[in-house]
Amino acid sequence: MVRAVEQGQEQESRESSLGFFNFKGGSKENKGRHTKSLSVGTAAKIDEATLDKDMEQMKEKFAKLLLGEDMSGGGTGVSSALALSNAITNLAASVFGEQSRLEPMSPERKARWRKEMNWLLSVTDHIVELVPSHQKNKDGSEMEIMVTKQRKDLLMNIPALRTLDRMLIDGLDTFEGQTEFYYLSKDAPDSERKRKDDKWWLPTVKVRPNGLSEAARKNLQVQKECVTQVLKAAMAINAQLLSEMDIPESYIESLPKNGRASLGDSIYKSITDEYFDPDHILASMDLSSDHKILDLKNRIEASIVIWKRKMNQKDSKSWGSGVSIEKRELFEERVEIILHLIKHRFPGLPQSSLDISKIEYNKDVGQAVLESYSRILESLAHTVLSRIEDVIQADFLAQGPTESKPGKGESRPASPRHNLESTNGMTLSDLLTWSTDQNDSEEQAETVAENDQKHLQKQNMLVSKKISYLDNLGGSKSPTARH
Repeated sequence: MVRAVEQGQEQESRESSLGFFNFKGGSKENKGRHTKSLSVGTAAKIDEATLDKDMEQMKEKFAKLLLGEDMSGGGTGVSSALALSNAITNLAASVFGEQSRLEPMSPERKARWRKEMNWLLSVTDHIVELVPSHQKNKDGSEMEIMVTKQRKDLLMNIPALRTLDRMLIDGLDTFEGQTEFYYLSKDAPDSERKRKDDKWWLPTVKVRPNGLSEAARKNLQVQKECVTQVLKAAMAINAQLLSEMDIPESYIESLPKNGRASLGDSIYKSITDEYFDPDHILASMDLSSDHKILDLKNRIEASIVIWKRKMNQKDSKSWGSGVSIEKRELFEERVEIILHLIKHRFPGLPQSSLDISKIEYNKDVGQAVLESYSRILESLAHTVLSRIEDVIQADFLAQGPTESKPGKGESRPASPRHNLESTNGMTLSDLLTWSTDQNDSEEQAETVAENDQKHLQKQNMLVSKKISYLDNLGGSKSPTARH
């Protein structure tokens, strides 16, 4: 008995020396509490390490902005506006890259995009203007004072662009876990992987032998209409911002002497003819490649700048003495109509010489942020729309053009171009007030749009009347996939 008691005391002594831990790794009473404190401590260390890493990244990014991308510190860097514009553009290129598949962004890419965009957009919080306000004194009297407020264009456009950004990313999330279509791997036979268009570097999309289900087809159409409206909104904001930027003197010095020399004789005759048909003019031109379309866009923009300057300077030498001011304005307006048609039909075009020159010499940091943000959203929306059209085209081919008419209650998929043209009669507000009698996938997209309605309505107020001409073209064409 005494020996048993001594053994028990030795056991207790050993447990006490181990800090009340048993041999399995913890105390019977405090095992759960210690494990919890240990996990909290580990999480705190991880959060601290992540915070330190983010802080170093932010220091590096803003150091490059302050140095104007001149890491030598010699003062030969670019302006703050251009440095910030390049930073946003480069971030989008590294995060999105080539969106070759219709699938959600990875959590890491999504987190990085939101984190670093918040850093770059934080600059706009300190771009302010003075506005009158009233201050009430202790004696009850009031006096008018000037207070600072975020600049109006930033206050209206930043929330709108964030809304468009969120709508695009949330739209991609709706395709998570879908099994209706898939992409061929690189190991597939060349005969199957070969695309029938010029986008040979993109993976080939395939659907089931009988095509997509009705639910998947409806969800795809809803997303297509949503992305189309996002694209139009981003294009409108970007066009408005570029129109407000000053034209650099270096660009003006590089222009021809007159508009006719810039356009060429054939286009000039079509513009000045009594019968004007912009669609016929574009149909008669060779627009088979991006290079040719961009060249035409550059020549048209150059002629517009030349003619506007001459009208402002009241110089009629290049027009001849028989041309009235009314006709000059008419010809300039006709050229602008053709330019709007080109921008609307080919949204994936590279930037024109005039746009590049404006962005390069722009000194307004607020305009630089808005322009670059709207430009990358326009590019992303165009890319996503192209990926959606790829799936719709694959579904259309799987159904077969000679298939018999569908029965009652069934719908046959229309061609991608027809589907897009049918959505152009809708406005952004129509999309946001989408009917609630859709299926579950439609309701998910609708909920996101409804939450963003207030911001997008503010954005619509900023679109100029001239840009609204695009909505009166009688149905736009499907944006050609040019990425």
